[in-house]
Amino acid sequence: MRRPLASMAHLDLRNKTAVITGASSGIGELLAQRLAHEGARVVLTARRVDRLENVAESIRSAGGEAHVFPCDVGDRHAVFETAAQIEEALGGIDILVNNAGYGHHRTFLEWDVDDIENVMRINYLGTIYWTKALLPLMAERKTGQLVFMASVAGRIGVPDESAYAASKFAVVGLAEALSIELEEHGIHVLTVCPGSIRTPFFDDEAMQRMPATAKKLMVEPEGLVDAIVQAMRTGKRELTYPRMIAAGYIVKAIAPGFMRANVKRNTRPG
Repeated sequence: MRRPLASMAHLDLRNKTAVITGASSGIGELLAQRLAHEGARVVLTARRVDRLENVAESIRSAGGEAHVFPCDVGDRHAVFETAAQIEEALGGIDILVNNAGYGHHRTFLEWDVDDIENVMRINYLGTIYWTKALLPLMAERKTGQLVFMASVAGRIGVPDESAYAASKFAVVGLAEALSIELEEHGIHVLTVCPGSIRTPFFDDEAMQRMPATAKKLMVEPEGLVDAIVQAMRTGKRELTYPRMIAAGYIVKAIAPGFMRANVKRNTRPG
């Protein structure tokens, strides 16, 4: 019988089963590798089978345990079917990391409505699907941890990321509500809000539009992964990385005009 995750102050990741969505690249890949290094049994899911297999092989060659279950996070039926296959193969899931997501960097006027819908489907509804699929057994077992990869753009609206920001605002609201709802079921919720992290999310399109001041604020993903794992261990409910960005939430609350001007100055090109 698995040991519950009730004592979050000293969470031991060894022998925990962790499902990571969007694990084929970027933060998802790095987090999967790190959790495996910490002794977790990692389940990798995304659409790109070849990339998932490469990540799994990297983990196994380092002595970790990795399982590949390809799935399109935006396909509700596929998510529920895949979740059932995972539970049948591996038993109860201890940790779900809702990491899959994507976006673009363009004005709302330029953004195609079909793609806006897809951003919401992947970033928000995909998170709903996986959480709905795996949460019931967690609640039945009275143990588990949910990690929601949101964004600073889910706390502060950013120009040229309107559809992405909307999806991440939705994720933040969902996670905040679930954090309270699920506490009585022994399930811990961590909301992660990264700033500008140097990953494939910031492609050539994004880098060309990004002003020099914003580029200077970009950080490497390894520090974020360290912070996430530490937050999981210690039972934090919210993590903003880099930490200094969280001061912007307070400024937004008490001086919204100043914050608006600052966001405009640091995000608009030219």
